[in-house]
Amino acid sequence: MVLPQLIATLDKLSPDLQSEILHYAEYLASKQPDQQTPETPLKKYRQAGAMKGMFTMSNDFDEPLEDLKDYM
Repeated sequence: MVLPQLIATLDKLSPDLQSEILHYAEYLASKQPDQQTPETPLKKYRQAGAMKGMFTMSNDFDEPLEDLKDYM
């Protein structure tokens, strides 16, 4: 395993360099997807009819508009 080698190498470095390596390792860990959670959340799909009854249309929705009578 690489961990003992890594620790041995880190022990040889100065505290300043160890700190830099720690910050870089935290940066890399933040960019990596979280592997501690075994379940990946499922993608949520939209359901047809979820907004049913939230909108109403007027009865004359399909009728021509008064403003466009000159063009028809």
